[in-house]
Amino acid sequence: MTDDTVLVVGAGPVGILNALGLARAGIPVTVLDRAPGVVRSPRAAIYHWAALDGLERLGVYEQAATRGFLKQDYEYRAYKTGERVRFGLDPLEGLVERPYNLHLGQGALVEIALAELAAHDSATVLWQHTVVAVDQDDDRVTVTVETPDGVRTSTAGWLIGADGASSAVRKAVGLPFEGFTWPERFVATNVRYPFAEHGFAQSTFIVDDVYGAVIAKLDDSAGGGLWRYTYCESQDLPEDGVLDRMPDVHRAVLPTPAEVEMAEWAPYRMHQRVAPRFREGRVLLAGDAAHVTNPSGGLGLTGGLFDTFVLQEALAAVVHGTADQSVLDAYSRERRRVFVELVDPAATAIKKMIFHNSDPEQLERDMAGLRRLATDRDALIERLMLTKRMETPSLIGAW
Repeated sequence: MTDDTVLVVGAGPVGILNALGLARAGIPVTVLDRAPGVVRSPRAAIYHWAALDGLERLGVYEQAATRGFLKQDYEYRAYKTGERVRFGLDPLEGLVERPYNLHLGQGALVEIALAELAAHDSATVLWQHTVVAVDQDDDRVTVTVETPDGVRTSTAGWLIGADGASSAVRKAVGLPFEGFTWPERFVATNVRYPFAEHGFAQSTFIVDDVYGAVIAKLDDSAGGGLWRYTYCESQDLPEDGVLDRMPDVHRAVLPTPAEVEMAEWAPYRMHQRVAPRFREGRVLLAGDAAHVTNPSGGLGLTGGLFDTFVLQEALAAVVHGTADQSVLDAYSRERRRVFVELVDPAATAIKKMIFHNSDPEQLERDMAGLRRLATDRDALIERLMLTKRMETPSLIGAW
């Protein structure tokens, strides 16, 4: 007998939105996550314009836009020369329905999606459930889970692994994670500081091999709101000294460093890795469990969302018997191709430009390219369409 239930491991945006799409399609779904609740530490917070239509289809866009905010402007600052280049998404107006990005902490998006998921009686979310083993046969998947009440097993017809770069699901089915880890440490911080008063755009990139940074506004709340300030430091420096070294970074970049109010911070490693395939029998991978990239250009979460938009639809069609399982192989091939051919090289190039720009001649070439984007509308549109090219159209009926 066919099992129509789906297990989703991982309650980040990719896992919860996959679960929501499946629940909206009438499929029983259970989400397992090892954390005690929604993760609050600084993580991805920018949703590129091309992904917003998918959030609308899943019924969470309006709430997300209300809780976060929409923006169009970018600025690049060369730290050593002081040059600033600013441009925005306004050339997309009239070409696309939503010519702006959404800024919202990913924890907030998860909360919105969880509230929507709670309206479906067939959906369950179980916290403090850690997957330790995965077994499968031709008909079902069985997971062994450590819970607060002891070890349990759960079975389902399908399993989606959306449990991050260190995915227990991916490891349990024996898939390697090919690629490399960057030698630097990324430090993501949520701070309160009057960036706008000091002329910073809502997305600002400091280009420098020492003081390179990505600065992005997170909300419009009273008191100036929360901003994300992310920078690199040597992995050789002791991690327990990160907080002590932060004031030196602020003094080098910010006009009034004493005004910085630290809310949250988290150090982490950066990777460029991908699984050899995103399907192993009845187990499917999505988001960082399938592919992971450095966050310099905000392409990692966008890629995970594009996985989600096609996977939940394709899997629902398979469960309902309106599509053959080959659509899931197509999902695996196409989403991996997009990562290898587009996301990985683009994110790597962005990181090198922002954080590794030590050669004056290379800096001038990079800034010249940015100047062109500020003056050549067609060139800017071509650049902005990168995220649209990351999208995989609906696979239903195409295979």
